[in-house]
Amino acid sequence: MAFKTLSSFVAVLAALQVANGALIRRVTCAGGQVTANAACCDLFPVIQDLQQSLFDNGECGEDVHESLRLTFHDAIGISPSVAARGQFGGGGADGSIAIFEDTETNFHANLGVDEIINEQRPLVQRHNISTADFIQLAGAIGVANCPGAPRLNVFVGRVDATQPAPDLTVPEPFDNVDSILQRFDDAGGFTAAEVVALLASHTIAAADHVDPTIPGTPFDSTPELFDTQFFIETQLRGTLFPGTAGNQGEVQSPLRGELRLQSDAELARDSRTACEWQSFVNNQAKLQSAFKAAFAKMTVLGHDVNQLVDCSDVVQTPPPPASNAHFPAGLSNADVEQACEATPFPTLPTDPGPVTSVAPVPPS
Repeated sequence: MAFKTLSSFVAVLAALQVANGALIRRVTCAGGQVTANAACCDLFPVIQDLQQSLFDNGECGEDVHESLRLTFHDAIGISPSVAARGQFGGGGADGSIAIFEDTETNFHANLGVDEIINEQRPLVQRHNISTADFIQLAGAIGVANCPGAPRLNVFVGRVDATQPAPDLTVPEPFDNVDSILQRFDDAGGFTAAEVVALLASHTIAAADHVDPTIPGTPFDSTPELFDTQFFIETQLRGTLFPGTAGNQGEVQSPLRGELRLQSDAELARDSRTACEWQSFVNNQAKLQSAFKAAFAKMTVLGHDVNQLVDCSDVVQTPPPPASNAHFPAGLSNADVEQACEATPFPTLPTDPGPVTSVAPVPPS
């Protein structure tokens, strides 16, 4: 009897191992890379080209920032409310911003994206990939070069756009909070918390055109790191303009060399978003998980994710976080404009040394 029981156990164990093997079966690509789906093998030469030709061999620099920006400006180009009026509401993440560059880059909100579109175009032409898939892939691969970033999801199989997205689908930095939240809700049912999470992209961002006299001006003091400094520094009292005053969509920032968007300042202080904003201040893990989830939702706007191929395992593991939450030198809790009524602002250390001045992001 004992022998029969043991035999049955061994048989069940063997069956489980076979089943488990089927679930995790992997494919070895022609170049030796391993992935879960053979359809993803075509992405490895694209990724190599991206790193070598666009991202300066794996840097977290200007072209990474601009590629991430492009993922959003393409994907947010969808409006079910416009479609409900019998007009074309846009196709979301369908590559229209690059395919119909002459139209969409003339929209005011897309000022400057023509530069990264033109840098990416030769790579798209060299590979067997849709423009829509390439834009989202480039953003995910670029972000994974940044210390502290999450490993973002990548899906392929999108069909390229056949017409441009309508104007006024991309929020502007001078839009009020009501308008911004309504636009995100219309585009994909994003909650206020998801909007805040998506703005984690500004931790590795810089502005070229808000104040054209100071191109490459970052939104926080560590634009080369995917960290929480953006959420800390936007809640500090603004005292200066890094360049000229009077630019539409810009308000005072706390540091020389740092630019603050009006929309970021208002979202950081609005009762609907302030506590969520503050929750990222010293929580790197939440920053990573919330941005990853919000990006995954954004990157498939206009598509049925069940009809796409999940190639997320082609994305490299990002470098670990390289900083801890802190106040820039010369600033402290006394400089915080407390906006969350429910929870006090965390107590953070202040960097030693002279008052922080932020250098511009160098062009790639």
